[in-house]
Amino acid sequence: MTRRSRVTPQQAGLAAGANRRVPGLRRAEVAMLADVSVEYYSRVERGALAARALQLDEAERSHLFDLARAANNRSVVQRRSRASRSGSVRPGLQAALDAITACPALIRNGRMDVLATNLLGRAFYHDLYAMGDGVPNIARYTFIDDTARSFYPDWAAAADVTVAILRTEAGRDPHDKGLHDLIGELSTRCDDFRTRWGAHNVRRHGSGVKHFHHPVVGDLTFTYEGLEVTEDPGLQFLIYTAEPASPTTDALRLLGSWAASQSWSPHLLDGHAAHNG
Repeated sequence: MTRRSRVTPQQAGLAAGANRRVPGLRRAEVAMLADVSVEYYSRVERGALAARALQLDEAERSHLFDLARAANNRSVVQRRSRASRSGSVRPGLQAALDAITACPALIRNGRMDVLATNLLGRAFYHDLYAMGDGVPNIARYTFIDDTARSFYPDWAAAADVTVAILRTEAGRDPHDKGLHDLIGELSTRCDDFRTRWGAHNVRRHGSGVKHFHHPVVGDLTFTYEGLEVTEDPGLQFLIYTAEPASPTTDALRLLGSWAASQSWSPHLLDGHAAHNG
């Protein structure tokens, strides 16, 4: 329904006409574009499937399918592993993180809990860990902690992406109590979150460029890659890399030196506590 209101008659190649009471397409117009009856399209809005007429992108189309499966009481295809809902990762994944020494890397689940990092990742998310949560959560940090407004130079864009990732996860795993609790908490505590949540936007977080302002080393510009963990569905392996010989590369060297002096550095602590303590 939100996407129907987003598409204008002109975008769909239809005459707008007069006395329109809706900002976008009428149900009858979408039904005509999708070559289905109005009655069938009404069922679509309650959970059946048709997306071409609404000009959905790939992430929105996948989200619609997830919602339809849930509405029809079908099992969600993308099952989440136990690891995606817990506060730890397999030793092999931690070892893979620790092998990355030149840039920040982390593993998070769909509700944006940070489950593990390498040394630079722990240093990069210093203010996130300073919140003192048992399992650090990027969404909670973005909307609750004041330092996030400076950590993300374009905070509004970062907030949009964060909510879109959570909305996508809600479609994939509609029975995740931890996700429901997080959404309820953020909706209660933050108007900015509640407004964005109501927009029903979704997004895939695969690759791109991000800008940050770190409290210790200043401005950072990264290219990021998000890799799905095949063995543990629901986990994403994120790696932030910098252009060679760039100011960010120099800043990462400084960040590494600073991180090595901290009490949470992996050479001083063992195991999961080294990354979450």
